[in-house]
Amino acid sequence: MAVFRCRRDPCGCICLILTYFSVFYADYVVIQYVLIPAYSGSVWCTLHGSVFNIILLLLLACHSKAVFSDPGMVPLPETAIDFSDLRSQSNHLNDRGCEGWTVCSRCETYRPPRAHHCRVCQRCIRRMDHHCPWINNCVGELNQKYFIQFLFYTGMASLYSMALVVSAWVWRIRSEREGDGDKEGEEAPSKHLIVAHYIILLVESILFGVFVLVIFYDQLVSIITDETPIEQMRNRLLKDKPNTTHPTHIAHTRKPKIALLREVFGRGSIICWLFPLHSSPPSVGGISYSALPDYDV
Repeated sequence: MAVFRCRRDPCGCICLILTYFSVFYADYVVIQYVLIPAYSGSVWCTLHGSVFNIILLLLLACHSKAVFSDPGMVPLPETAIDFSDLRSQSNHLNDRGCEGWTVCSRCETYRPPRAHHCRVCQRCIRRMDHHCPWINNCVGELNQKYFIQFLFYTGMASLYSMALVVSAWVWRIRSEREGDGDKEGEEAPSKHLIVAHYIILLVESILFGVFVLVIFYDQLVSIITDETPIEQMRNRLLKDKPNTTHPTHIAHTRKPKIALLREVFGRGSIICWLFPLHSSPPSVGGISYSALPDYDV
């Protein structure tokens, strides 16, 4: 699995631990210091607690799928490939309809169009977006759906926790104004602890919320424009040098936006896009790449 190939990445391991710690800490604070004190004995306590934990459950499910799923690694050949006649076979490559296939000098294999080499995973990834330390894996053709779902539910959890903390804080201020001074003095130590948890959770929610919102927007733009960040950077360089051509540059056909979204999230119902369900590979026509292009080597 990709996560084991990237196990030597210390940043990825730390980010994984930090992600799970943040989720469980947020759940602990919301239940123990927000819902129970403010909504104890009310149906709202059960309702908010159930909805918040369902969001966290979906968040963890999507995150686990993004971590342990194959991002779209290009299979390695069983035997070494001789690239000495690569130039002489270039005409066959164009004649057989395999434009865009390139050679990766690190993997020592052919890679299909839009595949790029990840230095962390040490493999070529089909339609590679980027290597994300928060999932300790690459975001590629086969797990981009789970990564975007993880971002979506992280943003929802951040907004929900901020709303609950603010409402509980307002309730606490009102209850303190209505209570007597002696009771206030007896509860002073626990009050400081609760306020500290409120502040920490608010800061955590704001930081993660803004962070995932930016990445979520960038992912959607990447899908709708049918260009990964690597391809966007390459195309900008090509625009700066109009007289030069890049061997891996491929002209993408214009597709409807909904078709591009379905290539990532699946061709089922749009409601299914919200759940980390397995969908058919996004390759057009069900094409599955092998270690070699369709021509004689």
